[in-house]
Amino acid sequence: MEDGFSSYSSLYDTSSLLQFCNDDSASAASSMEVTDRIASLEQRVQMQEDEIQLLKSALADVVRRLNLSEEQQAMGSRRGPTKARPMIATLPLRPTVNNGTVQPKKGSGTLPSPSGSGSRKDTSAPASKSTVRRANSNEHVGTLTRKDSGDSKGNRTRAGSTGSNSSSKRSDSKQREPVFSAGTRRVTHCKEEGYVKMFLKGRPITMYMPKDQVDSYCLEARAELPCNKLKLDWVYGYRGRDCRSNLYLLPTGETVYFIASVVILFNVDEQLQRHYTGHTDDIKCLAVHPDKITIATGQVAGTSSDGKQLVPHVRVWDSVSLNTLHVLGIGFFDRAVVCLAFSKSNGGNTLCVVDDSNDHVLSVWDWQREDRLAEVKCSNESVFATDFHPTDSNIVVTCGKSHLYFWNLEKGMLVKKQGLFEKQEKPKFVLCVTFAENGDTITGDSSGNILVWGKGTNRIGHVIQGAHEGSIFALCMLRSGTLVSGGKDRRLISWDSSYQQMQVVEVPELFGPIRTIAEGRGETVLIGTTKNFVLQGSLDEEFMPITQGHTDELWGLAVHPCKPQFLTCGYDRQVCLWDSSSHQLIWAKSMEDAAQSAGFHPSGAVVAIGTQTGRWLVLDTDSKDLVTVHTDGNEQLSVMCYGPDGNFLAIGSHDNYIYIYAVAENGRKYSRVGKCSGHSSFITHLDWSVDSQYLVSNSGDYEILYWIPSVCKQVVSVETTRDIEWATHTCTLGFQVFGLWPDGSDGTDINAVCRSKDKSLLVTGDDFGKVHLFSYPCSQFRAPSHVYGGHSSHVTNVTFLYDDSYLVSTGGKDMSVMQWRIV
Repeated sequence: MEDGFSSYSSLYDTSSLLQFCNDDSASAASSMEVTDRIASLEQRVQMQEDEIQLLKSALADVVRRLNLSEEQQAMGSRRGPTKARPMIATLPLRPTVNNGTVQPKKGSGTLPSPSGSGSRKDTSAPASKSTVRRANSNEHVGTLTRKDSGDSKGNRTRAGSTGSNSSSKRSDSKQREPVFSAGTRRVTHCKEEGYVKMFLKGRPITMYMPKDQVDSYCLEARAELPCNKLKLDWVYGYRGRDCRSNLYLLPTGETVYFIASVVILFNVDEQLQRHYTGHTDDIKCLAVHPDKITIATGQVAGTSSDGKQLVPHVRVWDSVSLNTLHVLGIGFFDRAVVCLAFSKSNGGNTLCVVDDSNDHVLSVWDWQREDRLAEVKCSNESVFATDFHPTDSNIVVTCGKSHLYFWNLEKGMLVKKQGLFEKQEKPKFVLCVTFAENGDTITGDSSGNILVWGKGTNRIGHVIQGAHEGSIFALCMLRSGTLVSGGKDRRLISWDSSYQQMQVVEVPELFGPIRTIAEGRGETVLIGTTKNFVLQGSLDEEFMPITQGHTDELWGLAVHPCKPQFLTCGYDRQVCLWDSSSHQLIWAKSMEDAAQSAGFHPSGAVVAIGTQTGRWLVLDTDSKDLVTVHTDGNEQLSVMCYGPDGNFLAIGSHDNYIYIYAVAENGRKYSRVGKCSGHSSFITHLDWSVDSQYLVSNSGDYEILYWIPSVCKQVVSVETTRDIEWATHTCTLGFQVFGLWPDGSDGTDINAVCRSKDKSLLVTGDDFGKVHLFSYPCSQFRAPSHVYGGHSSHVTNVTFLYDDSYLVSTGGKDMSVMQWRIV
């Protein structure tokens, strides 16, 4: 027994944690930035929580094994000696240690998407630089602790659940096949009782296989890659809310813009999209070379699924072939690349770039040689725009909070001249810059004024006082010499060469303030708005949307049961129904509450929407009219799932209950049957059986429970549940899908799962912005998959269309919807 405990002691060596905690880098005397000290403290807290969780799980396992050992000794005294297995074989592994630092498990935290913070999927991560930004985890620690104590006592018996200790005790003394270990995820197979047990963060999850597989199943067998692959077909959405100067028309007739980590080249006339997918995280800025073919885009820092830092950089690429030509600034830029521009007068040979470091470093590059010509600390305040003078490639202009700077490139040095506002009241923000034909610099600011700065000077030559009501976000000089301005007041105003107002057009409030303006064909103008619309029109005609999307975190996704349509909803309180064939919005409806989930009735006549407040409503699919409204609890409703026969609706809530409603009149009448009570954490996923008689649920503490929904009773018989045929497979835990979990997972990495209708494919969306395509069933350890990028935030939902022709995925904070063709 002493040998066993010495092995256990080495397995749970906490010296690396103590070394980390004794580090004084987060104290007030440290030279680290405040944000970095906070990040370091968050990392310590998370590591300590993980260590406590591991120790609790291990202690429960030790107590159980001591009891088992006593039982075996008692039996041995009657039946003779039995061969004992080493206790250490089934203890969860501690995190690996490298150079005295605990290497993070993905489960203990991921880097939040740089597009924002504060969602439940944004958890903490290691931070050694100021480039790392973090948000607090929303993991239900208390719930998990309560469940742990229940496990150690063995006082709950549930079929296929994480608390099924009685089956563990029955089978532990029996011979098992070899154990697979991977970080904190372990898998064991008990052939006699026909189950596989997987550990997520030290917690056991028992999954029973169908009877016809008990004899033939082998844990060591290798799963095959699926024959099918995915090809990005269409991207819905545009990032105008917090990005500028990211909309251009190319000579090919394609409008170029970006969202998430994808640059979209959209031919409006032909309704075709092409995509540049070279980036690994959020794109923040875009510039078009004077040749109108070469494009430069800059991205933010991030973290890959294996914990490696994805550094900010600039990619220069060919818009015809979509081939990457050059990559600039690896290891040089900090946090993000916020703005960039090609020079005009020297053939576009140089590129100026500003990053998001504390000093917002301005650098000038010979991009073809990938050579940095000069760099300088620009400002410790935000920088919104940078551009080369059109006739002098040695002059760079930057503007931002409380500043306008004219930079002159001389002998590898950037020399600054500050814009002098003199008698003009200095604005809080200088938001945009462009140039007149005669070389004058023109700026728009937060006071609503347009200022004209004489060529070669840093003094104001002309003022258009009160050109707009509120901030001016965009200026565009047309080929005709007409200046067009737009801003917070949603007005698009044209000015002649003498800066006299010519025309005024007000964009409808639905589309939001004007963020950026680009010249189109002929008299056409393109507008990007802060509500993520791309509009096309002219000053003489109305503007119509050519692209639109959501404006806040996106979670709800549902597909029509018999049409090429899907519905999305999110925290922006918008419900949108899309046509996947025409790629057009069919209708949109505003709601009072942030939406979390959605599900179509099997007839397709209505769709149910779950909100974050416990309220849910049913809409008519054709007219978007409200059918009914109900409220269950006061927490978010994570799942809305109709039974295959359409007679029941199951609602999974964060209050740990599953609410069951009887449905009549083709989805137009609802009466509450009751609620399924038994989970000790929030409901994450639900699936119905083919005959609508059973329901399976997953929860936030990794439980798998089974129900008879018509009477709201839990099914505890393994023999009853193991052979049930399920109409869908969206649960992330189960025998048919456990192979999808990557090494080191803690149960929160995979947000969504969907099985194809023909039961040959399984798709997942994870916390790292990846879509994985597996073969189904996925019941082998470390099953291989095809992996696809594009999203820059956690992929919140994935689903196949009704005929398996396409797959749709939604990004959380990147607010994008991506449609993939199955090939």
